[in-house]
Amino acid sequence: MSKPAWKTVAALAATLVLWASAFAAIRKALQHYAPTHLAFSRFLVASVVLAVVATFSKVRLPVLSDVPRVLLVGLCGIAGYNIALNYGEVTVTAGAASFIVNTVPIWTSLLSVILLRESVSPVAWLGIGLSFSGVALIAASESGGFRFGAGAMALVCAAIFQALYFVLQKPLLTKYGAFPVVCYAVWAGTFAMLPFALNLKSGLVTADDSSSVAVLYLGVFPSTVAYLCWSYVLERMPASRAAPFLYVVPVLTLAIAFVWLGERPAVLSLAGGLLALGGVVLVNTLGKLTPLNGRT
Repeated sequence: MSKPAWKTVAALAATLVLWASAFAAIRKALQHYAPTHLAFSRFLVASVVLAVVATFSKVRLPVLSDVPRVLLVGLCGIAGYNIALNYGEVTVTAGAASFIVNTVPIWTSLLSVILLRESVSPVAWLGIGLSFSGVALIAASESGGFRFGAGAMALVCAAIFQALYFVLQKPLLTKYGAFPVVCYAVWAGTFAMLPFALNLKSGLVTADDSSSVAVLYLGVFPSTVAYLCWSYVLERMPASRAAPFLYVVPVLTLAIAFVWLGERPAVLSLAGGLLALGGVVLVNTLGKLTPLNGRT
């Protein structure tokens, strides 16, 4: 198989760095924004930018019969996922959060068993067990004891919301393509978060410039540019080759959070993160499950 062109490699690298940086940017923005205000503000920015791009790209609107599914995809994959993620990162460091969120393939395989009646191999079950053990170690480290703190629980909920997003969007991807579905999901999710616009003005007044810049960064780069880059990659490289590179995201997050925020992850969190990531790799390789397109 031929090697990917340098533009594809550059787009892939940009995707990984931008998605990894989102975890650190969220922690920065949460210093002055409430989790719900941050989620709405970020995707309001993303909705506007995507509307401009979609106009030039001539993205067609979904047919009326698909609107309920689009709304559900946006509710789970954008509103539910990002609100839970933001609440989780109030108390959990960016690096640890990225490891927990990247267990999405584990939850997707479980949802496939429950909702789609798919079978899971014994090796995949072993990987699932390893990932759960890793998440438990992270939770113990981040909560200061062997208990499942609220922050870790919120991040597990975020991973489940994202898993639902991947399961629910499958028919839409087949019909419309990757980038249009991203647009639909972001617009629907932003619409679902409109109630959180209440009292947002007071938050904007008290927020400092660095937190507001972090919100703008999240809306433009991880939420828009990264998706454009990822769509570009998937058009030129098989998903089976591109998706394994997403395992690098938690590692990049650790480095970015250290440089940007000065966060130093605990040894137990690192051990749990590696265990969780190892379980995901096992599920997506020897477990013979299809790798998923993770994002933040």
